[in-house]
Amino acid sequence: MPAAAEEDRRKTGRGCREVGGGGGQDQVAGAWPGDEPDTFTVLMELQLVLLVLVSLCGGQDWIPPPFCHGKCPPFRVVEMHQDFEERLYAPAKWLTTQMGGATIRDLLAAKSRLEKVATDDNTWPVLINSTSGIDLSYSYFVPPDSTLSESTDASVTLQSRPEVTVYVRSYDGTPSIERGQNNRQTLYDALIKAGKIGGDANTYTWAGYDSYWSFTHHNEVWIEKTQ
Repeated sequence: MPAAAEEDRRKTGRGCREVGGGGGQDQVAGAWPGDEPDTFTVLMELQLVLLVLVSLCGGQDWIPPPFCHGKCPPFRVVEMHQDFEERLYAPAKWLTTQMGGATIRDLLAAKSRLEKVATDDNTWPVLINSTSGIDLSYSYFVPPDSTLSESTDASVTLQSRPEVTVYVRSYDGTPSIERGQNNRQTLYDALIKAGKIGGDANTYTWAGYDSYWSFTHHNEVWIEKTQ
């Protein structure tokens, strides 16, 4: 660790692994007593803190956020906006099959095909990729340490996807096709307003991180950055 970083660590009394521990509350830097910063401002300041910690704690394994429930593809938040964030995802492998349609029957059939091959049931997110609103595919993330069962089903393929930057909108509630489409449109409108290039509005990815029967849900829609 550089001397300056070590000196900062001694002054604050925190090592890299101690961040977030303890029961005390930290005051937002630069805030006067009685100030009540809005939620977005707090999130932006927390993001800056995380960026500093990444630079100080370089070399440690990437720690997934809580909504991943254990394992999900590594990513870095490039920018945070009021209605969306920009993420850079590392290359990753995905077990994928075509859905054939947008009905519950199509979804359950695709899920069943993947579960016959996937051996790790604690990987997230589950992806539904929509290309031009017509071609639908269903994917499971495959962590580097996973092993897959042998499959003779030609409709199930293992895909290696390169590094990619996506715009992400997060929302809660029980997932549905209609809610996914509504949030996709909200994300696309926010990208236009922010002067971002979002590509085809009907080509997007829905990402789910919870069982359908869960009491709470963290859902996302992704639109790939085209430039």
